[in-house]
Amino acid sequence: MTWVTAVARLRARRESGVLVTVATVRGHAPRRAGAKLVVGPTDAWGSIGGGNIEAVAIDRCREMLSAGQQEPELIDFALTDKVTGRHGVQCCGGAVSVLLEPLPVVPAVAVFGVGHVGLELARILARHDLDLHLVDSRSAMLAGERLAVLADAVAQVHLHHAPLLPEEVLEELPHGTHVLIMTHDHAEDAALCDAALRTRHLGSVGLIGSAAKWARFRKRLATEGGHDDDAIDRIKTPIGLADLTGKEPATIAVGVAADLLRTFEAEGAGNSRPG
Repeated sequence: MTWVTAVARLRARRESGVLVTVATVRGHAPRRAGAKLVVGPTDAWGSIGGGNIEAVAIDRCREMLSAGQQEPELIDFALTDKVTGRHGVQCCGGAVSVLLEPLPVVPAVAVFGVGHVGLELARILARHDLDLHLVDSRSAMLAGERLAVLADAVAQVHLHHAPLLPEEVLEELPHGTHVLIMTHDHAEDAALCDAALRTRHLGSVGLIGSAAKWARFRKRLATEGGHDDDAIDRIKTPIGLADLTGKEPATIAVGVAADLLRTFEAEGAGNSRPG
């Protein structure tokens, strides 16, 4: 398996990893500069030369993964019989520098409702490295010609046409997915809010709409849904930036995206702290 395929496999599994590259070689060494190894939580693919170099690199990668470290590291190895490594001696006679680059799990976002605001939001979010799930009960909203604006997306875009019960898609989403509810139908929004509060593996939940809409929803979530105040408070509404007051779809989308990116940064800062 190539290192590119290995990185793609980690991405598909939504597992973090570390890309290990032989950065420099001086003198004789097991592999040339550019050789790569991909290390995941339980698996490793490729090779940077075996022996002590590779074993030490894998050990350090697993320590980085355990700590949630996101900063790269450079490790130097002297390959002489005068240096005994943790996993034995490699006496090729040269020296090697190895770069360890963390491959964090990218954020995941699900936009329920790809109408005017949803499409503008998708255009912004698609420019970022994340898993973007677009969900709509209307097939026309997910038509290829309409979503052609996402053709050059950096994000991996996943489409979900759910004509009957869009809330069932919630169970399919990856752990920690941030959910944004902005469908064309208030009844659909209400059902999604109720289902989101019952789906324990999600990240943040946001709802577009007015204060009056939220007051009705909040009452229904409490009386008909049986949710307590702490659970209901998981839903953020209104979404976006409070001081950005424009009502154009693109303006609303900019505010929602900016607020979500701040959430990503806060999560990244938390994950980078040692456990």
